[in-house]
Amino acid sequence: MLADRRTVLLTTAAAALVTACNPGGSSSAAVTGDMALGPADAKVTVIEYASLACHACESFHKQVWGQLKQNYIDTGKIRFIFREFPTGNPQIATAEHLLARCMSSSPEQYFRVVDVFFQQQGAVFAAAQSGQIREKLMEIARTGGLSDERFNQCIADPEQIARLNTVAQEGDRQFKINQTPTIIIDGEVVPNTAEAPYSYEMLAARIDARLR
Repeated sequence: MLADRRTVLLTTAAAALVTACNPGGSSSAAVTGDMALGPADAKVTVIEYASLACHACESFHKQVWGQLKQNYIDTGKIRFIFREFPTGNPQIATAEHLLARCMSSSPEQYFRVVDVFFQQQGAVFAAAQSGQIREKLMEIARTGGLSDERFNQCIADPEQIARLNTVAQEGDRQFKINQTPTIIIDGEVVPNTAEAPYSYEMLAARIDARLR
């Protein structure tokens, strides 16, 4: 489960992806920080740096995330933080991360939207290859209640684009993030290699050791 990092210092990459957008002004939604599930005072904190346009992140979400949520997040044992780190196709990832924020009014809803984007990843890339990326992303956005006008505002929001830049820069500075997904448990980066890729069993063992 590895993906090489692409350019993560974003300017208006998402806006450039869609031609009919109006970048004049930020969205009305407040710029928020981390999206997290689980108690704020949980004994263990797990951070995932991931991209919605990363195939390895999609695999992690499908194969590992559900079990972690069921056994550790929903039971209140850990706090899980998702940090956006656009890789794979940075333009598509940036647009998707911006839309996920706009389509969510709570962390719980945000993680449901993340699930939708991972489910739709193959269709999104197919749409990009056929020149229909705008239409596909708008289709997904409409399922989250966004109007076409709101869609255009969302992917051109300078404050949220700046937030994505800051998250990427801080990930580089603090944890030397160079691939997605990258998992950090209580401040310690968990290696993710071709020989020993992330698995539920591996991460569960590391979490259990800190819960004792």
